[in-house]
Amino acid sequence: MAAHYESKHGQVALPPEQLYMGFTDMRNLTQNIPAKYRDGVEADFDSIRANIQGFTIAVKVTERRPYSLIRIEDAEAPFHFCISAFFEPSEGGTEFFLVVDADLNLMMKAMLGSKIKDALDKVVDGLVAVSHGERPDFPSDLG
Repeated sequence: MAAHYESKHGQVALPPEQLYMGFTDMRNLTQNIPAKYRDGVEADFDSIRANIQGFTIAVKVTERRPYSLIRIEDAEAPFHFCISAFFEPSEGGTEFFLVVDADLNLMMKAMLGSKIKDALDKVVDGLVAVSHGERPDFPSDLG
């Protein structure tokens, strides 16, 4: 069953080119993983693979449209999903948002649906905060 989730839109205080370049190399994304989770993570330019609580999740970049879109799809996961990151020029920076499309069964959709939306919104909020020189508001159990 297809599920579609869209994050809130956030105004990041960086030009689209600069923000996009931070996301285009998957190795950059591993820098923000808390130290206690880094051991099970491998990354190269196009992909990330992580072993989390006995599950392997791997994603790969399937599309790059310079300065406007990066699309990431599962390469190995319990279900198929696609994450699209959008970078739209705006006054004073970039309007940034995420979209996730996932093949979830009814039970997984009920269990994960609101958590996926909340996680997407937290990523956007964190990125906006960092771009304005603030500390992101992440849960204390991630550090």
